[in-house]
Amino acid sequence: MKDSFRYVLRLGDLSLVLGQRLGEWVGHAPALEEDLGLANIALDMIGQARLLLSYAGEIEGCGRGEDEIAFLREHGEYLNPILVEMPNGDFGQTIVRQVLIDVFQLELFERMATSTDERLAAIAAKSVKEVRYHLRYSSGWLVRLGDGSDESHARAQSALEGLWPYTVELFAEDELDAAMAQSGIAPRLSEVQAGWSRRIGEILTEATLNRPKDRPHSWHGKRGQHSEHLGYILTEMQHLQRTYPGARW
Repeated sequence: MKDSFRYVLRLGDLSLVLGQRLGEWVGHAPALEEDLGLANIALDMIGQARLLLSYAGEIEGCGRGEDEIAFLREHGEYLNPILVEMPNGDFGQTIVRQVLIDVFQLELFERMATSTDERLAAIAAKSVKEVRYHLRYSSGWLVRLGDGSDESHARAQSALEGLWPYTVELFAEDELDAAMAQSGIAPRLSEVQAGWSRRIGEILTEATLNRPKDRPHSWHGKRGQHSEHLGYILTEMQHLQRTYPGARW
């Protein structure tokens, strides 16, 4: 039971933290259309987080709901990968990060739709429809940036080089990942990685971007070891609940 709780937390925290990051673009995107596009993706991510964290609360059985789990944990209790807490940077960096995560979620959720956990299978089946749209948006922009002007190409390539090392964590299988795969709850990360690598390669080729070489990655957000960036996210995200405990709209 504890393993299932932690695994669902990992999935929910990825969506929660990335949704918070994307929400920072509202009112600041390069154009109104992109402002709305990023905001819609952020809302989808928060929707995924609500479903997953609500389910995590039920598995835990301690009476905590989605709000308590989302907003009232400490820094080391969040289990999202480091990639999603990285700063937005410029528009190109946000798009690169989004492509890397969109492909990961698509490959994961497509396989998780047949999970032995019927609740997770249902969440995955719903989420995969959203993620397909997210990837159409993000990959379309990456191709435009990579195959655009010299400056847009250089910025996209620089962002890719900077963020690529953090993708290693997505596929670093630990005992929890192995246990979930063994029980049929989750797919093997090696299978997800193979699909991710193929799809990412196709997108980068179309965007005329060079695929970076894999490099060792020392951070492990999935184990609660985070960068300083998560602290700033939590300060903003948790302010209302910490100031007014139990507040409801």
